[in-house]
Amino acid sequence: MKVTGFTIIRNAIKYDYPVVEAILSILPICDEFIVAAGNSEDETLQLIKNIDSPKIKIVETVWDDSLRKGGQVLAIETNKAFDAISKDTDWCFYIQSDECVHEHYLPAIKNAMQLYKDDKYVDGLLFDYVHFYGHYNYIGNSNRWYNKEIRIIKNDKAIRSYKDAQGFRKLDDSKLCVKQINAKIYHYGWVKTPRAQQAKQESFHKMWHDDEWMNKNVSKVEEFDYSEIDSLDTFNETHPAVFMHRIKQANWDFTFDKSKIKISLKDKFKNLIKKTTGWQIGEYKNYKLV
Repeated sequence: MKVTGFTIIRNAIKYDYPVVEAILSILPICDEFIVAAGNSEDETLQLIKNIDSPKIKIVETVWDDSLRKGGQVLAIETNKAFDAISKDTDWCFYIQSDECVHEHYLPAIKNAMQLYKDDKYVDGLLFDYVHFYGHYNYIGNSNRWYNKEIRIIKNDKAIRSYKDAQGFRKLDDSKLCVKQINAKIYHYGWVKTPRAQQAKQESFHKMWHDDEWMNKNVSKVEEFDYSEIDSLDTFNETHPAVFMHRIKQANWDFTFDKSKIKISLKDKFKNLIKKTTGWQIGEYKNYKLV
């Protein structure tokens, strides 16, 4: 069984993306790793080269900054990385530059890939998600966060990155048939210094919206206001080992007062159902469970 990891990255240093940690978190179970490194304004390319692993292959790309609708440039770049994966690969493990896998999930992930490698009815593997927000000890628990997504796919080029690269679909727009596995993706995109988060927001939204929308909806401030959040839970488990140095270096404060939860009674009921049964009412599902 051959496994190839893949990701895209641009301006990792400028916007404080933990792409090195993302790569390192799954590198032990990958035979090779494709990094599509976009035209950056910082030393992102050298940052990737400094990982210094023979498994890593860098594909240098140029992002089309004129694409400012629906985050489609992210899917285009993801497909560039996916298309660079060699034909002899069985499974392709996609990880975004602000995601990470805890090392204690790696054996279960590898076992699942081995189990379903030759199952022609399985296109991919589905992960649960943990979304961190504000700081490393808080996680999102409202309906605004997606609970699951596909991160491992068969090496079938009829599979394409979908919309803004959150997930995948077939060329005919059909959903992938997937197996749920006992593993989680830790998403750290909403955890960085308030200054870096604000800079990221200003850059990130340009992939979805025009200048008029940006002027109306993105505040011209130096630091992001983390207090504008509806509901959070505390996180009492361990973080991936590759992330510990970032946690130790965190130099900003954020505290969430649970008495100020800002969600409706309807959403509170939905959250209760989700917490007690694991089922989220009205959950978006870009996949078919088999």
